[in-house]
Amino acid sequence: MFFGLTIEKLLLIGLVAALIVGPERLPRYAESLGSFTRRARDWVSNARTRVRDEMGEDFDDVDWRTLDPRQYDPRRIIREALLDDAPVPTVRAAQAGAAIASTGTPPPPPVRSPFRGAEDGPTPFDTEAT
Repeated sequence: MFFGLTIEKLLLIGLVAALIVGPERLPRYAESLGSFTRRARDWVSNARTRVRDEMGEDFDDVDWRTLDPRQYDPRRIIREALLDDAPVPTVRAAQAGAAIASTGTPPPPPVRSPFRGAEDGPTPFDTEAT
């Protein structure tokens, strides 16, 4: 059941409530609980019909199980993403790669970061920053 409540626990709660409320007020409280339950049921059914009216006829075609957030397991999503096949290179990309390889010119050297120190020296370290 909900929140770890079993039938035995619900019966015990009902018995304690009946003892606390007393026999003279118990019918009135039971009646108010019944009317609250009816109003809640009516409210839910009205909300369902309003959603159905506003969504149109496509509402019945929606598969709500696919939109359930509990089905999204991050491990499964990552596994499927990593196991996907690599994208197939297009003809234009293959031609461009062949053209670069046929020229024989070496690729340009990487751009050096202006934040680095001297070419052969170690990376600057600030002892006061830690």
